[in-house]
Amino acid sequence: QVQLVESGGGLVQAGGSLRLPCTVSGSIFSISTMGWYRQAPGKQRELVATITSGGSTNYTDSVKGRFTISRDNAKNTVYLQMNSLKPEDTAVYYCNAQGTITQAVGTIEYDYWGQGTQVTVSS
Repeated sequence: QVQLVESGGGLVQAGGSLRLPCTVSGSIFSISTMGWYRQAPGKQRELVATITSGGSTNYTDSVKGRFTISRDNAKNTVYLQMNSLKPEDTAVYYCNAQGTITQAVGTIEYDYWGQGTQVTVSS
């Protein structure tokens, strides 16, 4: 059973920093594209950043230069380092694991989510 567990959320003042770790149980971590998404009240969930199994990263424009996604395959953990936080970064942040597994019976796609962690940035 695959589980994603986020932590590290909390209340921080504007301009501050937080680091969100997400640890993945199971054997899929090293082959997965890992992502961080967020959902603010009354808004749709949006992509924040992704990192492929090979280490390539992608960021939404609003966080470029402020957020950094990284992964530690030895620890099955992906991190989101958030600096220069703004009130508009306030949201529930979700960890995601996506990928495919090729077996004798065919290719299986997977898409797992964590439970989310609240980040609140005060002005």
